[in-house]
Amino acid sequence: MKTVILDGVTLNPGDNPWTPIEDLLPVTLYEKTEDEDIIQRSKDAEILLTNKTPLTKETLEQLPNLKYIGVLATGYDVVDIKAAAERDIPVTNTPGYANNAVPEHVFALIFECYRQVSLHSQQVKDGEWGKNGQFCFWSTSQRELGGKTIGIIGFGNTGNNVARIANGFGMNILAYAPRPKPMPSYDNFAYAPLKEVLEKSDIITLHCPLTEETKHIINEETLALMKPDAIIINTARGPLLDEPAVAKALNSGKLGGLAVDVVSEEPIAKDHPFLSTPNTFITPHLAWATVEARTALMQIAADNIQAFLDGTPQNVVNGVTGK
Repeated sequence: MKTVILDGVTLNPGDNPWTPIEDLLPVTLYEKTEDEDIIQRSKDAEILLTNKTPLTKETLEQLPNLKYIGVLATGYDVVDIKAAAERDIPVTNTPGYANNAVPEHVFALIFECYRQVSLHSQQVKDGEWGKNGQFCFWSTSQRELGGKTIGIIGFGNTGNNVARIANGFGMNILAYAPRPKPMPSYDNFAYAPLKEVLEKSDIITLHCPLTEETKHIINEETLALMKPDAIIINTARGPLLDEPAVAKALNSGKLGGLAVDVVSEEPIAKDHPFLSTPNTFITPHLAWATVEARTALMQIAADNIQAFLDGTPQNVVNGVTGK
C-alpha cells in the first residue's frame, strides 16, 4: 500500500530511524509539507501519516485512494475525524508514548515558576550574588510544592502521570474528568467539578484534548474563579487558552504566572502577547520530544499500521474499526 509521511522531521530529525514503519511498507517521506502541497503529495496515498499537517474535509474529499490516517501524536485535532469516518477511513493516534516526557516537563515548568533556577543561575554568572555580599541570595519569591493543590484538567495517561508525580511531592490533587475514570489509590486525590478545581488549585495544568467543548476552557470567566497567585501550565494545545484573556489577567496581577509549551499559532508570532507578559515562561513545543518518547511513538505508529493491515485497527479515534 502506498504510504506517505507528510511531516516527519520532528519525529525523526536524524536520531530516530523510520525502520519500524519501513519494515512494514515502502514509504514516501517528506520532512515538512506546506498547505498548498498537501493534496499533490497525498493524492495517491492509501496510508497517510501526519503530525501537524492539517487534513481537512476539503482535502480528504480529494484523496480517493485513502484508506487509513495515522496521527503521529496523541492529539488529533489536525484531522477532520468526522469527514474521515463518513468515508470509513480509520484515524488512529499514538497514546501513551510520552507518559514520562510530558509530565516531567510539566514539573520542569512548575519549578521554573516557583524557583526560577535559570534566572538565578544567570544572576550568579552576572555577579549579582557577589554584589549582594550575603552567603545566600534570591531575587524572586521561593515556593515549595508540598501541601499545594494541583488541579488537573483532563485525566488520561498524561494527567494520571502528572498526579502520580504530584503525589510524590506531597501535593493535594484535584482532577476534572468529564467522563468517569478509575480512582487513584492515594488518599490526597479527588475528582471535582471544573469550578471547584479552578477555585481551590494553586496550580492548574491542562491535559485535555482540543475539541469544540474545550477550546478556550481557560477564559475570562474561568480565570475569575482562580486564586490571584495561581499559575497555569499548558503542555496540551494552545487554543485551550483564550490567550488575550490570559495575557490581560497576567498584566493586571489577577493571575500569578503562566508556563506554556504550546501556543495557538506555532511557531509563535513575533507580536504574541505572552512574549511580554510578566511571570511567563515559554518552551517551543518540546515537552514530548525526548529521544525515549519519540522512539516509543515510532513503534506505536508502526504497531497501529500493522493492526490496520491485519484488519483489527487499534487506537482508533473516530470509531471506524472495519468490524
